[in-house]
Amino acid sequence: MRGHFPQTADSLPLRDIHLPPNPPWWPPAPGWWVLVAIVCAAAVLGYLLYRRARRARVWRERVLAEVRRLADRHAHNDAAYATALHQLLRRAAWRYAEDAHHVQGEPWRHVLAQVSVDDVTLDTLMTLEARMYQPHAEFDRAAVEEAVRRWLQAAWRRMKPMEMGRA
Repeated sequence: MRGHFPQTADSLPLRDIHLPPNPPWWPPAPGWWVLVAIVCAAAVLGYLLYRRARRARVWRERVLAEVRRLADRHAHNDAAYATALHQLLRRAAWRYAEDAHHVQGEPWRHVLAQVSVDDVTLDTLMTLEARMYQPHAEFDRAAVEEAVRRWLQAAWRRMKPMEMGRA
């Protein structure tokens, strides 16, 4: 049996294919949310790294300015200059040993040796202690100042940003 439609094909009210409406711009697709989260995380990480580097740079500049200020202040007094540099080293060494403010001799050398510097630098730094207590001890200002700078630079490379305010 064949079906018979009551209407002809020309008389049927057919319309063309309808396209769905354009998707709305809000809320974005999940991929856009992931991209926004990645960009935000990268921005926060970049800011934290910048702040850490800036804090380290400011700390280094302060320490080097302090060394220059001590050299200018004690330009004609080697004993006072040695004492001031020694005190600066003790403040910086406090990170490596809680008793760094009162150890002397070989224990002080061990505290200084916790920072990876060569033996010549350590020997030069140990002359500070001798120069403080012996007015006529051998003392080379330029060599001692350079040794202090080398030790401080090596010390702040190991130092974490949270600890920089303490030294």
